[in-house]
Amino acid sequence: MPRLWRSTVLDPARLELHDIPGIIEEFRSGAERALRAGFDGVEIHGANGYLPDQCLQDGTNKRTDEHGGPIENRARFLLEVTQAAISAWGPIVWVCASRRAAPTDPCRTAIRPQPFGYVVTELDRLGVAYLHVVEPRIKGAVEISHGQAPIAAPHLRPKFSRTLIAAGGFNPDSAEAIIASGDADLVAFGRHFISNPDLPERLRRGLPLNRYDRTTFYGGDARGYIDYPPAEVASAA
Repeated sequence: MPRLWRSTVLDPARLELHDIPGIIEEFRSGAERALRAGFDGVEIHGANGYLPDQCLQDGTNKRTDEHGGPIENRARFLLEVTQAAISAWGPIVWVCASRRAAPTDPCRTAIRPQPFGYVVTELDRLGVAYLHVVEPRIKGAVEISHGQAPIAAPHLRPKFSRTLIAAGGFNPDSAEAIIASGDADLVAFGRHFISNPDLPERLRRGLPLNRYDRTTFYGGDARGYIDYPPAEVASAA
């Protein structure tokens, strides 16, 4: 994993300008290897404190050179990484290179999706296949704003002309609602998919969902991941 951009963790390392092209090349070569291995696409993770996100956030990016300051500079690294992936995949990259964006993140101090408007507009111009947006009501594995209406997807929808995937705190009803509103094209589920191996079928048939056990998340073993029953078994129990 590339060295941290800037962080409060122990032993942080601030990248020098001459380090940055090499790290962008690492992303390009990784995308190229995925192509050679037969993958259908690559997703650039631009959220949750990963390197592209550290560059974007003014709370973590304190640089004063061409990679710091205004959003046009702070977005430079992410956009150059995306362009590098495009160079590896060739003209079909528009169906492959994509990005996951969290307009608010644990390393931020406030819900401020505005800077991502510029980023999303530029990603749309580059022709990436889809944008995966995490709503700010989720912090890691915890829902911190239960019942809060979607904020990020409606804000970014007008700026992105391709497929927009919304995630973070959705249930079957709210997922149907955001798709019906046009603010998202698809909805991704995480916790409910862990506890419901047959989630698409349950949603299609309107069946009740298994409750997930949050204490097993990131537990490192099979407990809480492969022991949830499908709908037929759960109803017979």
